[in-house]
Amino acid sequence: MNNDNNTHSNLQVDVAAWLAEGQSSQRDMLKSLQLLKAQFPTPFNVIASHRQERPEIFEFADNVYYEPANTMANNDIVDDEDEPILEQYLEAVMPRWQFVLENAKQNNVKVLLTGRNSRDYEAHREAFSAAGIRLLTGATSVSALESIDDKFAFMQHCHAHNIPVAQSWRFDNTAELTALLAEHDHQPLCVKPVTGIFAQGFWRLDTGKDTDERYDSFEHLYFTEDKKISTTQFINAYSNSQMMQEQPVPMLLMPYLSGQEYSIDVVCEYGDVLAAITRHKTGKIQHIGYDESVMAVVIPLIKAFGCDGIVSVQTKADDDGNHRVLEINSRPSGGIGYTTHSGVDLTQVGFAYWLGLTAKPKLENIIKQITPCQVRSIMMSAKL
Repeated sequence: MNNDNNTHSNLQVDVAAWLAEGQSSQRDMLKSLQLLKAQFPTPFNVIASHRQERPEIFEFADNVYYEPANTMANNDIVDDEDEPILEQYLEAVMPRWQFVLENAKQNNVKVLLTGRNSRDYEAHREAFSAAGIRLLTGATSVSALESIDDKFAFMQHCHAHNIPVAQSWRFDNTAELTALLAEHDHQPLCVKPVTGIFAQGFWRLDTGKDTDERYDSFEHLYFTEDKKISTTQFINAYSNSQMMQEQPVPMLLMPYLSGQEYSIDVVCEYGDVLAAITRHKTGKIQHIGYDESVMAVVIPLIKAFGCDGIVSVQTKADDDGNHRVLEINSRPSGGIGYTTHSGVDLTQVGFAYWLGLTAKPKLENIIKQITPCQVRSIMMSAKL
């Protein structure tokens, strides 16, 4: 329902932009949209929705809607810090996408960024298009989103388009894992789930074969942020996991790439990169800019998957310094707010265009506006 108490503007406006529940950047993007409004004489409303009471997000929205909580997508992940689901919405029978669509029509929404539940919305793209709503899910088909989410299918699609990608081998049981290790354990290795976010389930494997490095099993338990575990201990835990027996999770074995990792925030349309900023981290410092060698991999990647909206890409360099794609996230990254320090606000670039406030961005022009910088994140709080 509409929360009138969270309406910050009484302006009579013709159009609106809607940011549905996201993973971690919804607040920063809403703040950018409010700043964007001040730059143009034609006002527009900023709408936010979430399935939980999130005042720190809603403070930057002109209107707020609570999404039905019982229609989570299969890839919906509930964070431990999330508040209890609002009970009054548990009985909602309208699917989330339909709830958003009906309310978007009433508010003359022209642009909808779907965030967390992209596939649900994408399956009904025609309904949104018929209502004159520019739907931004990260791609333009359910099959494309599925290929992006499934890291093994993603790798195969990259190979088919000659895009340098991190190699991986899928395993679904201990026998398959053991066979793969016997073939590939001559090199540094790591494991991660076929689907997942926030590095959940990622571990570097320590075979204990490196005689130049002291091998200490307890060290892996003590320094868990290193995400490192002995191969023997991983096999034992995997083989005896009740979770894996009751709800099997397809996994990947991969070579561990030792080079610099990059995060790339991309504004794109039907596979065409309109704007992008690259980030890499050393210690606690984010380095913001535009790395041509990284983008040489990212630009054809975005085209190959027909990415559409605001997405994020992860790459990592191999031992020879060659950049390889790790994954695409079909949503804005949690760090997209860092990029505003470069002088280019990607949220504003994308939405100003999709709302018809500016002409279509050209990547070569955006690059000239980027001022490389270094950023340190700080903790902030919001009173609830």
